[in-house]
Amino acid sequence: MDKALFSKMLDIDLNSKFGATVNNATPVQLHESISSVIMTQIADNWNKSTQIHLSKRHACYLSMEFLMGRAVYNNLLCLGLKDTVDEVLKNYGRSLSELEEIEDAALGNGGLGRLAACFLDSAAAHDLPLDGYGIRYKYGLFKQTIENGFQREYADNWQKFGDPWSKRCDSDAVEVVYGDETVKAVPYDMPIIGYGTDNIGNLRLWQAEAVDDFDFMSFNDGKYDDSVKAKNSAENISKVLYPNDNFEEGKILRLKQEYFFSSASLTDILKKHIERFGTLDNLADMVTIQLNDTHPVISIPELMRQLIDIHGMDFDKAFAITQKVFNYTNHTIMQEALEKWSCELVEKIIPRVYAFVLMINERFIKDMYELKKDKKLIAKMSPVGDGMVRMANMAVYVSSYTNGVAAIHTEILKAETLKDWYEIYPDRFQNKTNGITQRRWLALCNAELSALITRLLGNNDWVKNLDELAKLKKYADDENVLREFIAIKNKKKHELAAFVKAHDGVEINPDTVFDIQIKRLHEYKRQFLNALSILYIYYGIKDGSITDFTPTTYIFGAKSAPGYRRAKAIIKLIGEIAKLVESDPDTKDLIKVVFVQNYNVSYAEKLVTAADISEQISTAGTEASGTGNMKFMLNGTVTLGTFDGANVEIVEEAGDENNYIFGARVEDLEKIMPEYDPREVAFADEKIMRVLNKLIDGTFDDGGVASNEEGSFKELYKSLMDGASWHVPDHYYLIGDLNSYVETKLQVNRDYKNEIAFAKKCWLNMCSAGKFSSDRTIKDYAQNIWKIN
Repeated sequence: MDKALFSKMLDIDLNSKFGATVNNATPVQLHESISSVIMTQIADNWNKSTQIHLSKRHACYLSMEFLMGRAVYNNLLCLGLKDTVDEVLKNYGRSLSELEEIEDAALGNGGLGRLAACFLDSAAAHDLPLDGYGIRYKYGLFKQTIENGFQREYADNWQKFGDPWSKRCDSDAVEVVYGDETVKAVPYDMPIIGYGTDNIGNLRLWQAEAVDDFDFMSFNDGKYDDSVKAKNSAENISKVLYPNDNFEEGKILRLKQEYFFSSASLTDILKKHIERFGTLDNLADMVTIQLNDTHPVISIPELMRQLIDIHGMDFDKAFAITQKVFNYTNHTIMQEALEKWSCELVEKIIPRVYAFVLMINERFIKDMYELKKDKKLIAKMSPVGDGMVRMANMAVYVSSYTNGVAAIHTEILKAETLKDWYEIYPDRFQNKTNGITQRRWLALCNAELSALITRLLGNNDWVKNLDELAKLKKYADDENVLREFIAIKNKKKHELAAFVKAHDGVEINPDTVFDIQIKRLHEYKRQFLNALSILYIYYGIKDGSITDFTPTTYIFGAKSAPGYRRAKAIIKLIGEIAKLVESDPDTKDLIKVVFVQNYNVSYAEKLVTAADISEQISTAGTEASGTGNMKFMLNGTVTLGTFDGANVEIVEEAGDENNYIFGARVEDLEKIMPEYDPREVAFADEKIMRVLNKLIDGTFDDGGVASNEEGSFKELYKSLMDGASWHVPDHYYLIGDLNSYVETKLQVNRDYKNEIAFAKKCWLNMCSAGKFSSDRTIKDYAQNIWKIN
């Protein structure tokens, strides 16, 4: 589309919808009309692509989360129209940058949802027939503010100005039946525009609505609440991502959500298949379904139910098709994190589906008897046991393949978490190391670095083949190139500082080291360890044991689950440390601590481009993969991290000498943890105790939370020293890793002083990021799991 045509269509749309012109339209109106023009232009290709996908063997990706972020910039980039549109707007004195105020589609919590978004992007770019299914949450996760140091959650009404990148498809609405109610699932389709191709994938998100949303008789009788009861009950299902499940009602709602989108998606898939082929006998030949973690695993008994109850298949035939169709991606090695549902709850909410869960369980027991397995082993592995439906067990049993998401993660699955399954079905297990799309995470968010890469390579082929970056390693000793790279990094740091000032009201010095940790707030990700290390360094500077310290800004970005009180206490602690170092004349020019509010995809796009140090410090053996580490690496950042998740492969690709690895490894912890006594370690080290004592000596204000309750700093101390009912003391080995972490943190701080040598490390990380493109990952899935072309 040329500028003249786009300008004309934009004018027409703005005038017809808002009576506005490009000159006087609000940013929201501009966004609406730009989106409308693009959606009109892509409609034919979108419809054509959908039909091509359905005509051949294709894959469907079921995920509770799709963390898409802001669509407009990415869609324009993929269409090759970003510069064109910006030039048109600039002719009117406007700019694409004005659309920064458009809300992110925050339909995810972290890496799980962002991975799903990257996979759809890569599949579309490489003409692979992959489409997504999920939930169209009205409020997404939540908007986070920090008030008096505490996280506060507010509804994230991302649709308040409309949703112009989706189209409602009423003709494809289906009904989802629970034990006590029937609701309508209405699909909204979002185009996934392939970069440099006519292919457009589809993300179908289901919105829950009442079959009859208003009971006129009840209203007429003055029972006003009853008249809209069905409407409210149905709409609650797709109201919020991950409702708090610390109580029974929350658990019921979560299970209803999982079944809602699973049932609706399968109904849709079967309907389209029958329309094209007239039979379901060849379903497994034409359709493969990837279950992204255990949230959609209820799809397994649901498909059995539909094939048998609705389409008249016998059990054996339905089971064979179901087992061939499904594949399962595992995202955790921690047994306690593997999803389980109370049998009583499942039977209450979806009684007919529960009957198929029991039938699957009996089929499993029969199979194990045929393999002469021990009854204790059968009881341990069965999909139903101890009054619970074990979703991971059902997923591995009734699927073709199970994959981990990083090499070390997959090996731990095979050796520990899913060891029994691997011994019985070794051919089902594969590794698919996660990846990220370089379109959003470099080409879009770092135009300056992208331009340098393209200039040095002589083309922009890297945008679809990230392995091209390896050709730039020859510039690692070219001081002119490195100085240009340093200048770009400095520009991004200044941009981030300006954004933090505008967004959070905090001034940060772009001439300091930017040490950044951004990820979901969880104990195993060890933001707590990072906070303790800053205290350690603070007191080291105060007593003179740490000298010549390069001024550093420590930036955190994270959201805690609303009911996760210990995680919220960690956020409060970080804020207290920030006040301490800021108020001390000895450190206020050396250490700055900032916890940015409402961390999301758009904020991440700014943070990853400006970082000098990427904090990836989970306890070894707990992080499945991580993808934030890859985003930092791609933008030329060194990793300060443990030998965990994809960090292992990052070091393999970029070199140990160009990153900073610390702490106990998986094999070390296997020996250490059975005898580990954190008190013994802490009491023997006065510097560690000096830090830990600050949690209990009244130095910091934890908001008056009772000392024995989760959410207090004293309880944080207790969790390290004494443990809790559900975990051993210092379960994630913070005290044990603290000295190694601080030593390594100070080493990178010293190395930063040698500007060129440090820039070389950063440059080589960027050049080595080719493996971590989601293009590579998705092609691996396509070839070795889905068998699609």
